[in-house]
Amino acid sequence: MAEIIFYEKAGCAGNARQKALLVASGHQLVVRDLRGQFWSNVRLLEFLADLPVAEWFNPAAPAIRAGTIVPHKLDERSALALLRHNPLLIRRPLLQVGEERRVGFDVAAIDAWIGLRELPAGDLEACRRNRGGVRTFHVQTAGGAAYPCRFDDQQADESRCRP
Repeated sequence: MAEIIFYEKAGCAGNARQKALLVASGHQLVVRDLRGQFWSNVRLLEFLADLPVAEWFNPAAPAIRAGTIVPHKLDERSALALLRHNPLLIRRPLLQVGEERRVGFDVAAIDAWIGLRELPAGDLEACRRNRGGVRTFHVQTAGGAAYPCRFDDQQADESRCRP
């Protein structure tokens, strides 16, 4: 089986599901938090170059969900600058086996590439945010960080969240 360098956001439930599937399939993981890595344009493009710019971005990132950043309107240079300065915008996971690199977790593509013992239904790249009756908004600070703002009140809206 393969030894996979798995770049994740530590603590991400989606990445945890992906890692569990890879380990259950007999792969060995070398796990790295993408926030602790140095990302140059060249290094990012080793993972992203074969994809359209819009597919480089994590669609669950607060700035993208809020419409602050619109990936399909960005050129390559602007997109790379944003990803370098805020790695949480990078679509996850980033995967490397030997010299081959991939981005995202398309189950069928991963199975064809390195093999999986089972092919679970559903989108393993999607972020699970269902917290029962709790509504969660993600607020981006001026420094680019994001924090969750949660309400039990179903009438709550994002305007009640302040950085």
